[in-house]
Amino acid sequence: MELDDVNTITVLGAGNMGHGIAEVAAIAGYDVYMRDIKEEFVRNGYEQIEWSLGKLAEQDRLTEEEADAALDRVTPVVDVEEAVSGTDFLIEAVPEQMEIKKDVYTEVERYAPEGAVFATNTSSLSITELSEVTDRPERFCGMHFFNPPVRMPLVEVISGAHTDEGTLELTESLAEDFDKTPVRVHKDSPGFIVNRILVPLMNEAAWLVSEGEATITEVDSTTKFDIGHPMGAFELGDQVGNDVSYHVLEYMHEVLGDAYEPAPLLAEKVENEELGKKTGKGFYDYEDGPGAEIPADEGSEFVERRLLASMANEVAKLIGGDVAPPESIDEAVTLGGGWPDGPVTVVDEYGIETLLETLETAHEETGHERYRPDEYLRERAEAGGFYDADDDEAESDGYEYDAIAVEVDGRVGHLAIDRPHRMNTITTGMIEEIDDALDRLVDDDDVRAVLLTGSGDRAFSAGFDASTAAAGSGLETAELARRGQHVFGRFEEVPMPVIAAIDGYCLGGGMELSACADMRLATERSRFGQPEHDLGLMPGWGGTQRLPRIVGEGRAKEIIFTARNDYDPETMADYGFVNEVVSPDGFEDRAWELARDLAAGPPIAQRFTKRAMLAGRDDIDAGLEFEASAFGHLFTTDDLWEGLSAFQSDRDPEFEGK
Repeated sequence: MELDDVNTITVLGAGNMGHGIAEVAAIAGYDVYMRDIKEEFVRNGYEQIEWSLGKLAEQDRLTEEEADAALDRVTPVVDVEEAVSGTDFLIEAVPEQMEIKKDVYTEVERYAPEGAVFATNTSSLSITELSEVTDRPERFCGMHFFNPPVRMPLVEVISGAHTDEGTLELTESLAEDFDKTPVRVHKDSPGFIVNRILVPLMNEAAWLVSEGEATITEVDSTTKFDIGHPMGAFELGDQVGNDVSYHVLEYMHEVLGDAYEPAPLLAEKVENEELGKKTGKGFYDYEDGPGAEIPADEGSEFVERRLLASMANEVAKLIGGDVAPPESIDEAVTLGGGWPDGPVTVVDEYGIETLLETLETAHEETGHERYRPDEYLRERAEAGGFYDADDDEAESDGYEYDAIAVEVDGRVGHLAIDRPHRMNTITTGMIEEIDDALDRLVDDDDVRAVLLTGSGDRAFSAGFDASTAAAGSGLETAELARRGQHVFGRFEEVPMPVIAAIDGYCLGGGMELSACADMRLATERSRFGQPEHDLGLMPGWGGTQRLPRIVGEGRAKEIIFTARNDYDPETMADYGFVNEVVSPDGFEDRAWELARDLAAGPPIAQRFTKRAMLAGRDDIDAGLEFEASAFGHLFTTDDLWEGLSAFQSDRDPEFEGK
């Protein structure tokens, strides 16, 4: 079966995951049957889809017509035969219990067409075992979405022992058609990639507290602010549900052995029905207490080493067991877990030898299986890391970065902020990567314009990712501000025109970055703002200086003091910040058209124009003096005569920068 053969999709289960998957499929243009065991369940799921589509339309992610059409494509049903008899692709999202899932597949097998593909949304259970209750194990695979499916970009595509390659390729193509990023899991192993990293990590955190080696506060301060995860380990556990983590660990313990024994603290929480946010109390109190209030300065180097050592061991088991290669692990966890860097990269940068020694010491002291180093970890420690040094050297010749993506297309250098899983928030490491990329773009004689964008369609950049800056003194944060000011300011100083093409949120540091461009193009669904005052901060990367020059001091004070994050592009165009507002459909084409038009301009005149404007910012006489000198110099260039000749001949000039 090819992707073009898939027209009708069945989703079994109308709960949070089920109705979310059904909505994603309907938005992508597929006819969807959403089935559950009771009319009230499917009706509630349908109403949730209707509500979500309405919110997407309010946020200009969809038009009203597109939202209505997507809803019309969803058919809520209870009857199994009606749900599956005409399906091309079935996605099961029923409760995470093996026997329930097996019963469901036994029932639907009686009615589903012979050629239909079955996919399970299980987050950890055996794909192979589930496939073997069907008559189509070769057309059965895992298709694991993340919650909420409408927002989360990752889909793990998991091979069972019997799955054929065509089924996996079709499922990956379908995920891409859903506007998701598929990551292949090559071997059926509990937890697959993301949960195999996250759940044992949360369990190790619970063990450290159970054994009196750390406090909950120390662990969460370490994971959130020192390691840089979006949430503390216990905060995440409460968010996911401590019962969910516990049941995944029970399954891992059963299949993989004692290294995955649930920590006593976690078992106690489940026994006491303190399951996290959904019950009002977990590791934190959400009813009678303040919830997860995590200090930024109570991290522990000991906790960091233990947690990273545990993570290194899981990474080794995944790679050494041929479950997934390093690149896939990093991509999956950044997309599915929202981490600023993938676990393989984190382990390599911290020092794999140090983490191996940490495991060996802990295993000798405790004798617990969770600390027994995997043999592949020893092998890679001898090699110096999971990633091959030769690969890194080969990549260094191109534009290879972690947090930005850079390419040269003709005469346009395209620099994209490439953290869509974190709303393209800016990290300390990204600032250094931008600095390096600008050096290389300026040195490339072929590049005559720079196009600055954000990856994905949710944000140009939603601001600074504070989790990537270690808690420190005011002096250290002042230095961070100065560094960002310098690097962002380079966009004003580079000799070629810079266009910021904005789609989605452009907030805080992201708006300050865009202010350094020479021109700004924005989609109708973009939103702007400087919300720093709501955090007790102020713009720190030039916002108090550049914004008044662009929109005037009164408007700049309005934008900063009100701390709004919902200025629409039409208002920002009236204020003079946005040069052009375009529809989302025509955005990419128009951005590249404008960049190529500017790249075809006269390089010397463009360079002198930017320098003259910069020179005159604080001293108009200096600016006028530079303008006069540059004007005279341009009369000596070949570009001038090319421009005059083209004008007289009624043709487009071909400037060479001479």
